[in-house]
Amino acid sequence: MRVFVTGGAGYIGSVVAEVLLARGHAVSVYDDLSEGHRDAVPDGARLLEGDLLDRARLDAALRETRPEAVVHMAARCQVGESMVNPAAYYRVNLLGGLTLLDAMRAAGVTRLVFSSTAAVYGEPAKQPIEEDDATAPSNPYGETKLAFERALDWYGQAYGVRAVSLRYFNAAGASPRAGERHDPETHLIPIVLQAAAGRRGAVTIFGDDYPTRDGTCLRDYVHALDLAEAHALAMAALADGAPSAAYNLGCGGDGFTVREVIDTAARVTGRSIPVSVGARRPGDPATLVAASTRIRRALGWRPRHAALDDIIRSAWTWMTSR
Repeated sequence: MRVFVTGGAGYIGSVVAEVLLARGHAVSVYDDLSEGHRDAVPDGARLLEGDLLDRARLDAALRETRPEAVVHMAARCQVGESMVNPAAYYRVNLLGGLTLLDAMRAAGVTRLVFSSTAAVYGEPAKQPIEEDDATAPSNPYGETKLAFERALDWYGQAYGVRAVSLRYFNAAGASPRAGERHDPETHLIPIVLQAAAGRRGAVTIFGDDYPTRDGTCLRDYVHALDLAEAHALAMAALADGAPSAAYNLGCGGDGFTVREVIDTAARVTGRSIPVSVGARRPGDPATLVAASTRIRRALGWRPRHAALDDIIRSAWTWMTSR
């Protein structure tokens, strides 16, 4: 199948492109390289540089590549940044997404897999979170992702677009060729590993008074390769005529706290990791843990790299090999 991957030069996007290529698909990556990296695009994928908000460029790219499906990964994705600069999130995540949908309509493309987020749930009333639970985002990042999910529903009713929205619960880990490298880095596991490698100072824990087992935020971590597998399965399901759906992507269980991630990283790396405690960050829920039963039943998805030790070890191996 011919697949058009927006944001395919980014962290998860490049792993998705890698997995799709391994499955025999023809992959075109559309990325403005503002946060992605040219060398992250896997061999065999075609890179087309362009802005998500540039309708003329999108139209030309879709005409040129003639995709049968789109995997939409391009977005701004930092909770803290979204609280101080919501305009950027509405512009890229919502307006950019709508621009893509309109370009798809013009090109006759009706299948889309969307990279959504657990942030659509906000501070849930219960754990683990199920797809039918209330959505009440506590930050503009989650709000803009949810707004685009809602737009997908209406575009489906009006224009026949079928879409699968995959709600991530903390992507982590690395494939042998691709891992996290943001500048600045804001995700916990690479920050902790950078501290272990002596590439940065103490790791700041943002709040240690949350209602969790050790007072630090608790999250469900999912390996990048398992996320990529879910995208491939969702795309195949749409090709087989499956209806639109939203699925959680998490490893299940009780999740892991910030302190548990730090302790695991220290064990895996054999390094001491300095830590300091700071104030809570606005918009950070105490706990986000997924119930992923729906995607397991519907698509047969099973995370193969669920152990936190394995997730951290893969990221450490990739980071120290560069």
